[in-house]
Amino acid sequence: MTSLRTLKTKIYADGADKAGMLDLYANPLIQGMTTNPTLMKKAGITDYEAFAKDVLRTVRQKPISFEVFADDFAEMRRQALRMRDWQENVYVKIPVLSPAGESAVGLIHDLAMDGVRLNVTAILSERQIEQVAGALVAEVPAVVSIFAGRIADTGRDPLPIVQASHTILCGLPNAEVLWASVREVLNIFQADQAGAHIVTVPHDILHKAIAMCGRDLDDLSLETVKMFDRDAKAAGYTLATGPSAPREAAPLRQAA
Repeated sequence: MTSLRTLKTKIYADGADKAGMLDLYANPLIQGMTTNPTLMKKAGITDYEAFAKDVLRTVRQKPISFEVFADDFAEMRRQALRMRDWQENVYVKIPVLSPAGESAVGLIHDLAMDGVRLNVTAILSERQIEQVAGALVAEVPAVVSIFAGRIADTGRDPLPIVQASHTILCGLPNAEVLWASVREVLNIFQADQAGAHIVTVPHDILHKAIAMCGRDLDDLSLETVKMFDRDAKAAGYTLATGPSAPREAAPLRQAA
């Protein structure tokens, strides 16, 4: 039976809804948390630091990643060092590129040398994984976030890239591979199949996974049919009564 409890891959909750974050933090299935400026903007958060510190009052034991939001490396570095000091369980998310398309490997190396726990994000290629591997420090914990869902959006299979990352990062015992941009519940199990250490999952998909994993398919089929029936009745759909219009006979086909 398909079960979230049998996974070797750790499940992290990805979101910026405070109530949802704290609810999932209390769930033993969830072993960490991530967020980003896009999710925070969608949640209506206007004060980044106040929100982060508010969440951290409760989220004290499990890892949580907050992302820098500058467009130049000097300000990214300043923000990263400030975020590092918020709490011991904080990982700082650094995009693999600047908004101008410049590689962030220099900044990644400097921050790793400073002992910052990093979550290097927005990675989509083996070349980027190789660059990040060369910038990280073996003694410092780090997360390498591969955006497998976005890779799949291009029609490519992300599994070989995620699997290759283990070889690329083999000299970094404290680096973990994260499967990011989950689109559906199946992706959680694909992440486990690919050997990812972590899969980060949006709140809505997490709730679906918790509710649906392991369901009997015949029972689910009946539930689906009942839903169609209930919705058709609620909509008041009918078809005209009386005899149907006669159908024209199909023309006879002549033998070849």
